Amino acid sequence: MQCSYDSRGNSVPTILLSMQRHLYSQGGLKAEGIFRINADNGQQMLAREELNKGVVPHGVDLHCLAGLIKAWFRELPNGILDSIPPELVVHCNAKGECSQLIRMLPPTEAALFHWVINLMADVVEHEHYNKMNARNIAMVFAPNMTQMTDPLIALIHAVQVMNFLNTLIIKTLHERDQAAAEARQFHSNCKSHSNDDDLNFTNFAEDAHIDLNSEISSLEVSNLTSFDNSLNAADGTDSDSKDSFRSFEKRTEVDDSEFISGSSSPTMSDSVESKNGYGNFDAEGLLNLLSIRKGVQKLCRHSLFFLNRSTKKTGEIDSVISGDCP
Repeated sequence: MQCSYDSRGNSVPTILLSMQRHLYSQGGLKAEGIFRINADNGQQMLAREELNKGVVPHGVDLHCLAGLIKAWFRELPNGILDSIPPELVVHCNAKGECSQLIRMLPPTEAALFHWVINLMADVVEHEHYNKMNARNIAMVFAPNMTQMTDPLIALIHAVQVMNFLNTLIIKTLHERDQAAAEARQFHSNCKSHSNDDDLNFTNFAEDAHIDLNSEISSLEVSNLTSFDNSLNAADGTDSDSKDSFRSFEKRTEVDDSEFISGSSSPTMSDSVESKNGYGNFDAEGLLNLLSIRKGVQKLCRHSLFFLNRSTKKTGEIDSVISGDCP
């Protein structure tokens, strides 16, 4: 008999996998009473002939296909649970005990049993549509799992097998729900870690931006403080500094002619030659700078720049233009 592997790695006859795929693709899991309602015997005979050729008949009735899956197990030479002593099945009530009994099955029977348990679990997952709960599906499959010659013993044993199957179906569904919950938790954790990384990067960028702004603000405050200190120092100077400022302003107004004629004038180095530690001018230097600026403004208003007026001192003007001014 040709076998293939199902999605869970069980080696199962290919004809069973073909019927399962066709049943699922045609919506058989949502058909009400699936595996419980029997199809027409004539239709089953025609479908059986096609299945023996390895072909699933096109348009076959879903209940007919489900009935042929049950018949395949029923017509085995030996039931897949016959290797387990019936007395052990009778006293098996807990999920752990049922799992231990499955380990007693030979490899071929174990693969078939795992496949049919998952098939029944798939049906129960669609109970809302097909009206087949775990007990109902276990009831219709139980008589096909063993081969007993005595009908009375077979009926009694079928009840115990039904409970055994019901327990294993519920256990399989619980394991599926647990695996799905773990998958969702894993996905949620991965998404949370991704969001945390993005948030940490954003916080880092914001902190870096805040630190940079703080550094810039501290520098600006430091410079403004130094400038304010200089102005305060200038305001707090003694009368000599003020007199020096006034005398320089007066001297600038009086000595304009001397500057034009090429005589010496106050230079920048005379007013800024004294500096503090970081390049801040002292009070007197700051006042001299302000005086120079005012003097230059007055110089620009001198009659020298009004060339349309006549001047008598042409020699002095020529000397200034020619660059003789020191």
